[in-house]
Amino acid sequence: MFVLLKVPAEGNKAGAFQNLRGKLYSSSADYAEVYQFIIPEFKIGTLDSLVVISDELIKYDQAIEVSIVKIVDILRNLLKNDVDKIRSHFVVNGRSIAQYLKGFQWNTQKYRADRSLAEIAEVINQEVAAIESLMKNKLANYNQVKGNLVALERKQTGNLAVRTLADIVKKEHFVLDSEYLETLLVAVPRTLYKDWYSKYETLTNFVVPRSSQKIAEDDEYGLFNATLFKRAADEFTYKCREEKFIVREFKYDEANLESQPKTNFGEVFSAWIHLKALRVYVESVLRYGLPPDFMSAIIKPKPKMEKKTREVLNVEYGRLGGAMGEAYKDENIEELHNLLGKDYYPYVWFQIQLDVTRR
Repeated sequence: MFVLLKVPAEGNKAGAFQNLRGKLYSSSADYAEVYQFIIPEFKIGTLDSLVVISDELIKYDQAIEVSIVKIVDILRNLLKNDVDKIRSHFVVNGRSIAQYLKGFQWNTQKYRADRSLAEIAEVINQEVAAIESLMKNKLANYNQVKGNLVALERKQTGNLAVRTLADIVKKEHFVLDSEYLETLLVAVPRTLYKDWYSKYETLTNFVVPRSSQKIAEDDEYGLFNATLFKRAADEFTYKCREEKFIVREFKYDEANLESQPKTNFGEVFSAWIHLKALRVYVESVLRYGLPPDFMSAIIKPKPKMEKKTREVLNVEYGRLGGAMGEAYKDENIEELHNLLGKDYYPYVWFQIQLDVTRR
């Protein structure tokens, strides 16, 4: 678990940060790791507009978290609920979640700080919606092809035009991990071998010369491979049908789908943290007023130190909530939460937690 905290800096952001760090991580206290979380100054607008955007940010925050959970669920199914493998896919901009949060930098190219808060929030929301749509389409395609494979694997009999090929083809029959090329498998009637050898290179303009070899043969068909540019695959398939050559679709690329969620996870998680940064900024202005003069930090409580970390923060910043805030230093926190809401504290605080074991 990480915590995003924002409190008044009182004219000295560096001093406020060092004070916080000393309370939580020093020779006399070892409760949590503390790192700076630098957020740019945004165009604030009117108080009414801040209230509106605050409500919108809550909705966007919840929607993005749902998107992240969906991606994690896909990984869980692909990786057979192996928690360690799932966590290994939690990569953001080439770094682990912890490294990303500890070294967070606002992405000024994607989310320009000179835009209004509402515009930035909408850009983030649209980006995540587009990624989720892409992931949904990828998953639907994967499930369809996987279903086709399951059906084919039940056909252990039959000729090479219909039977499963999983026990026939090998890795060396394919061009793998190429950005531009792919290998197709084609069932060719035995009476048309000469036609295949004379025509396959010219069925489209983008077939690799001499790339075909006969992999297997039965009484009716021979199974051949052919390597071509990916962009020509549809045309090649169409031309094959005209010549009575049967292009086989027999496999699904699970590793490719794993790679896609890994990429999408990083993009969505990064967008989520940028949205959290907007939320913590807006909430701080609404709570503490103008001009904005705040210190932001990312806190990672050490194991079994979450409660102690909270107690230290309650003592240090209880004054920010006036009489109510001071009461947070006492033991009646549950009573205060019943009055103010369980998520209210005198300081602005948002949790960032991703539970891979949750279903």
